[in-house]
Amino acid sequence: MSFYLSMKDITKVFPGVVANDKVSLDLVKGEVHALLGENGAGKSTLMHILCGLYLPSSGEIFLEGNRVDINSPGKAIKLGIGMVHQHFMLIPALTVLENMVLGMPQKVEPFINFKDLAMDIQNLASKYDMKIDPYGKVSQLSVGEQQRVEIIKALYRGAKLLILDEPTAVLTPQETKEMYNIIHTLTNEGKTVVFITHKLNEVKAVSNRITILRRGKKIATVNNSEITKEELARLMVGRDIALCVAKSKEKSSKVVLDVKNLNVIGNKGLMSVHDISFQVKEGEILGIAGVDGNGQSELIEAITGLRPISRGNVQMDGKDITNMHPKDILESKISHIPEDRHLRGLVTSANLMENAMLINYQDPPISKRGIIRWKKARDFTTRLINDFDVRTPSENVLAKNLSGGNQQKLILARELDRDPRLLIAMHPTRGLDIGAIEFIYKKIAEQRDKGCAVLLVSTELDEILTLSDRIAVLYEGKIMGIIKCSDANSEKLGLMMAGTELDKINNAKTKAEAESGGH
Repeated sequence: MSFYLSMKDITKVFPGVVANDKVSLDLVKGEVHALLGENGAGKSTLMHILCGLYLPSSGEIFLEGNRVDINSPGKAIKLGIGMVHQHFMLIPALTVLENMVLGMPQKVEPFINFKDLAMDIQNLASKYDMKIDPYGKVSQLSVGEQQRVEIIKALYRGAKLLILDEPTAVLTPQETKEMYNIIHTLTNEGKTVVFITHKLNEVKAVSNRITILRRGKKIATVNNSEITKEELARLMVGRDIALCVAKSKEKSSKVVLDVKNLNVIGNKGLMSVHDISFQVKEGEILGIAGVDGNGQSELIEAITGLRPISRGNVQMDGKDITNMHPKDILESKISHIPEDRHLRGLVTSANLMENAMLINYQDPPISKRGIIRWKKARDFTTRLINDFDVRTPSENVLAKNLSGGNQQKLILARELDRDPRLLIAMHPTRGLDIGAIEFIYKKIAEQRDKGCAVLLVSTELDEILTLSDRIAVLYEGKIMGIIKCSDANSEKLGLMMAGTELDKINNAKTKAEAESGGH
């Protein structure tokens, strides 16, 4: 088999870390090649070498049989290699057109013809069934639209090999399906796609071949059609994985969180949460399901004091916490895993030790008489790092230098270590690999078994069904119904997520059963 591109024995060493250890990768023209591995396995590092962001410590790269030196992103672009990063490389204040122009080589003409450029972009987008407004500001685009801009930008610059780094991490299920369609269109016309991910369902859905990395080493390259998800998980993690959680049997009647008739206004000045009421009891996990953008963010921000409540009431163990200061709410024995780890969960310019003690820096044993005891703070952070397998050389590493998954694990470690009465977990496994997901599921179940009430928000139906005791479905800021997990299935939840109330589903089922029994 002749390969379009080959990376031979690539090694990349950072201070204290071997990110890639003699890794070889062969790509066939027109294929979707999945690069699979846990967080910190070296997937992104290997692709950063391919697109010129990093120089390898050793190893060679061959393109169409010829050895090439990719010493800059500009050189990679000239060779037809483009990358869409997990965190987009767009300037929010500029328009789509202006972002497209940045970094492009100047033509002979002194001025750019934006009208012709806009037409070229729209024609290219239409070719791949993408809708893009060239004159729209990036800051006003949805995450899915920004990703499409990044893809079009790479294609416009002549990419024949497109690297997609965790492309579905922040997409809705509908946008994920659109992404698959775009990928298949690209490969059908002869382009090659490298799909970096840790999600086994995506690997099976979209790839032709799969290369698995583990802790910087290549484990295997396999054909998608010849391997199961269970076998992939075993190769990726090095052991069998079981994503199942035993449901709690004994139910307490003690209400921990009581939300009554909650109304919340969103960023656009419109009501995003409409008269929502629910309770979460001691030792129970209540899952909030729904497509992103249906009021989940505003609901959690209101409960945690990050957004004002227009009308309604929130009680924690019988105490009114409506519109209290976020710090006071956290001190009411509430832990919060936020939706956006960079905006709400971490100070990315601070190190891991500083981030680990963001909440308890004033408390003993870390603080004594108002003075931080740095030895205690270091011991505390090291314990969290070890207990949650945060992949880092030391506690002094800046948070921004960790992979997204390891950043998430640090937040989880900090919040779960606080022994909360209520755990609010919003997308707790977003960006995590399957081994870490299994670990987090167990940790959340442990909190539940200790009597903690858990409010879980996730767009992953499998996650909701696996963890929850009861499920509430949000649609356009309203609860379509609350259902026991034992009575729920993906079909029923899907109807509720599309706006059908639970009562109507149950009534239709009862009517159908009655008519069937009458014949």
